[in-house]
Amino acid sequence: MPRSSSHSRPRPALFWTLVAGVVAIDVITKTAAVQLLPGQRVPQNVLGEVVRLTLVFNPGAAFGLNLGPWSREIFLVLTVIALLILGRLYRGTRPGDVLRIVALGLVCGGAVGNLIDRVRSPIGVVDFMDIGFRDWRWPTFNVADIAVSTGAFLLAWALWGEERHSEPRLEVHPQGGDVVPDVMPEVVREVVPEPKVSSGG
Repeated sequence: MPRSSSHSRPRPALFWTLVAGVVAIDVITKTAAVQLLPGQRVPQNVLGEVVRLTLVFNPGAAFGLNLGPWSREIFLVLTVIALLILGRLYRGTRPGDVLRIVALGLVCGGAVGNLIDRVRSPIGVVDFMDIGFRDWRWPTFNVADIAVSTGAFLLAWALWGEERHSEPRLEVHPQGGDVVPDVMPEVVREVVPEPKVSSGG
């Protein structure tokens, strides 16, 4: 009997809701920053000097990473390649692996949000969140950067958990006392044959 699409695909509703939600919030906040903040690199205090809003157009990657005059084109291509890789990871995700689906949705949503900026504007990606203390300040960032960073952390956690659970457990064979992987029962039976039971007296 053919399997239904709901069991063969890794929760498409959850994934696409996260992608669309991140992109929508990112576009709205960036538009508001451009329209409401007074100008580039003019900080507006929110919580003293710790949390500020500072409009910056970043031609590079997240948190101000820049590769020179070709940063826009380089990161545009790299983003497309990353989205293709993330798409393959999503298609290979089990339907019940919610953590991995959430992680991929956040990373893809953030990547698409910044990709929209790179495509529509040669100036660069809009950054406006400015956090720090006195002379030490974190590079200005946006909602898409938060989604990518959070999703990347969750994805690393999910992949680490999968790798840990996929490692073969070791157990002691009751007859010989040798430590053997529990994923090799056929080999164990060949090396340590079962005792024969005599049928006669």
